[in-house]
Amino acid sequence: MSTRITCCQIPLRIGDTTGNRTTARTAIEQAAAGGAQVVVLPELVPSGYVFADRAELESLAEPRDGATVAEWSDLAAAFGLVIVGGFPEAAGDRVYNSAVVVDPSGVLGVYRKTHLWDTENAVFDLGDEPPLVVDTEHGRIGVMICYDVEFPEWVRAVSLAGADLLCAPVNWPLLPRPEGERPIEMVKVLAGAGTNHMPIAVCDRTGTERGVDWIGGSVITDADGYPSVVAQFGHAGNVSADIDLAASRDKTFNGHNDSHGDRRVELYRRTALLD
Repeated sequence: MSTRITCCQIPLRIGDTTGNRTTARTAIEQAAAGGAQVVVLPELVPSGYVFADRAELESLAEPRDGATVAEWSDLAAAFGLVIVGGFPEAAGDRVYNSAVVVDPSGVLGVYRKTHLWDTENAVFDLGDEPPLVVDTEHGRIGVMICYDVEFPEWVRAVSLAGADLLCAPVNWPLLPRPEGERPIEMVKVLAGAGTNHMPIAVCDRTGTERGVDWIGGSVITDADGYPSVVAQFGHAGNVSADIDLAASRDKTFNGHNDSHGDRRVELYRRTALLD
């Protein structure tokens, strides 16, 4: 039995909280009309990404029970969805680059980005908890954010925790690459999915923000690591794929090999590969 997963590749504007929420809401409603069951949104949806300084970020941050998460919870209840989306989380005197998972019952969990990219280090506090894995009616969903996906240990941790699907809100900056090549970020996603026999749904954004262009490279893989759907680079719109999440629970490649069972953990420890 398959689950319809939709990534909402939307344009965002720095500081336009109301406009960004409206854009996200419209995309979620369109996803629901298209039969989506799991909806993934980009990183830092309500705020945008390219902050001038910590003060600007703090002015746009909101608690996990704030207006954005409350609206996503209401939409999840109205349409029977699981929604994963990024937001700047205010937590006392700290601000995290976070992602929330909501379903019709409310908030299932919040993940705080653990590997910060470039100028994020100057404005965000660093998360220090393992990747989030939550149970939903569609299966176990793991969550991390953008640069986190580029660390094989982090993706493996989600797989070992029994996730049937990894969802990743991202803001992938457009960087130079050879003609005709996929973005290296996408290649790493495909590799992580295939290595762990676990589908991954990555939702990117579009637009230009304070001189930064975005790839707009949302992708949903199957459990073998092949792309089931890839967004049109740089263009706004929803992309969907029907994925058999139960298939990811079988980690065997053949009668002799298993992506979990073949691990040589004691050998890795002796060679300091787990340090």
